Amino acid sequence: MANGVVKGMGFHHIALKCKDIEKSLQMYKALGMREIVRWGEGDGLAIMLDVGDGGRIEMFANGSDEYSVNGKWQHFALCVDDVDAAYECALAAGFLPKTAPKTVPIKASPADITIRMAFVIGNDGEQVEFFKEI
Repeated sequence: MANGVVKGMGFHHIALKCKDIEKSLQMYKALGMREIVRWGEGDGLAIMLDVGDGGRIEMFANGSDEYSVNGKWQHFALCVDDVDAAYECALAAGFLPKTAPKTVPIKASPADITIRMAFVIGNDGEQVEFFKEI
């Protein structure tokens, strides 16, 4: 059923901080996930995997043991038709602002991408990203 409040909303990705991103990558690939884009290098490396149904896991290098206390998931992202409208809707609903809507070009392989994104913080401190690839 389509969302009647925020048009085009659906699951996009969950972000995972990895202590050893290459080891994590191989483990997730062994489950049949496919690497679709990567950018950065060293501690700034990020890799996006398709889990098989279009949903994604975004892996970031430079995770640490501090994440083991509260889990390693960094945020979850919802794809939306209009990032700005979704952000304003979330603020009106009581979410706190984290990152105002912005357009971000990403140098990536196999091809560069440009995204529009924004972050809000929920009642329990969770981060929610509104995401659109443009």
